[in-house]
Amino acid sequence: MTAFIHPDFLLHSNAAQRLYHDYAKTEPVFDYHNHLSPAQIAADHVFRDLTEIWLEGDHYKWRAMRANGVAETYCTGEASPREKFQAWAETVPHTLRNPLYHWTALELQRYFDIDTPLNGNTAEEIWQSANARLPQLSTQAILQQQKVAVACTTDDPADSLETHAAINATGLTTRVYPTFRPDKAYAIGNPESYRAYCEKLAATTGSTVASFDDLLAALEKRHADFHATGGRISDHGLETALADPCSLAEARAIFAKVQDGQVPSAEEQAGFGALLMLEFGRWDAGRGWTKQLHLGAVRNNNTRMFSELGPDTGFDSIGDFRQGPALTRYLSSLAETNELPKVVVYNLNPSDNYMLATLLGNFQDGTIPGKLQFGTGWWFLDQKEGMEWQMNALSNLGLLSRFVGMLTDSRSFLSFPRHEYFRRTLCNLLGAEMERGELPGDFDLVGDLVRRICFTNARDYFGLELDPKFAA
Repeated sequence: MTAFIHPDFLLHSNAAQRLYHDYAKTEPVFDYHNHLSPAQIAADHVFRDLTEIWLEGDHYKWRAMRANGVAETYCTGEASPREKFQAWAETVPHTLRNPLYHWTALELQRYFDIDTPLNGNTAEEIWQSANARLPQLSTQAILQQQKVAVACTTDDPADSLETHAAINATGLTTRVYPTFRPDKAYAIGNPESYRAYCEKLAATTGSTVASFDDLLAALEKRHADFHATGGRISDHGLETALADPCSLAEARAIFAKVQDGQVPSAEEQAGFGALLMLEFGRWDAGRGWTKQLHLGAVRNNNTRMFSELGPDTGFDSIGDFRQGPALTRYLSSLAETNELPKVVVYNLNPSDNYMLATLLGNFQDGTIPGKLQFGTGWWFLDQKEGMEWQMNALSNLGLLSRFVGMLTDSRSFLSFPRHEYFRRTLCNLLGAEMERGELPGDFDLVGDLVRRICFTNARDYFGLELDPKFAA
């Protein structure tokens, strides 16, 4: 029987196959947004077993397991690693037509040379075989095996950058950079946790954060520190853009109110965050950075489970917000003073795809190709259909040729084949149109487009330093 993951997986035409094998397959990976652990990379961590590397922290799998009737003890609870893996193996056959089925098969094949389908009966065989390979799959070995040129982790301003300095000292050919993610700086709804955050930020900067002006100074210092480490990207996870800032005087009063233990109103929280977002945008523009906006997630919907397990445990969903007005006001505010940085906007609700693709076109200014980017299918949309929806909207209303392509957005070191999954989807989309005569049968022309989307556009757009083997 032919292996499920065969050389032409997802490639349903001769043109698609040629585009993938001749133009996409060998391009390096430019993973400009993920949630990998810098500490594990710095330590060249070796994983103890398949559960640690594959299941821990993976809320995609936890959601599927819960939907399959698996008790929480086998997801985030106290069950043994082998028991958790068994529960996942028994869930996999039920994920047919979910991208998890494809990703599971791809990851087993690409990392462990395993073509056997994972299920309850094959779990022990695969557990033993994969675990035997893990000593050769340290974090740094994985990055090199997967030809990762760049991996941008997600880091809070209060986080230490010492691990990134340690990575830089290893001589690893993958360049690992921090991404400035200051969401906690405007999370003022809980005064106790916010005061603790300010104390952590103060300790990291060696300063005092006792006023709004102190906060700004500390955050700007960390922005400069990230820049000195090589970082050139910021990131924000928001329901909608924060676009209606309060005044500086109001921000000072709100900060003092929170420090006194008072909970600010929803309007005060939004205004405070919007003022910070304007400052962050100006800093990004001033240092030539790219800003990422992840819009539209409704997080931590299950109150009981959030209380028990905390965030990022699989209880989030697509939001139904009006994205256009606030995003327009935010981008326009920065553009008015010529302080609009490069921006990548990720949309979680596909019903907003066409609106977003046209909105971003309003702020292209002719200075940088693709300065405003409609980001790839994100989170619940980083699957074949969601990727096609995003690329079709971008193609119809913008320039697919300037698209910076895929990312993993993952906590797992086994997620890099998602780039392959994206590349196969891209080549299948374009190849079908070539064979229908909707695109020219010119492989030099279309193949160059494929190469740029897979790697070159991101390399040129983000302005990050690469190892010489990837820079040409």
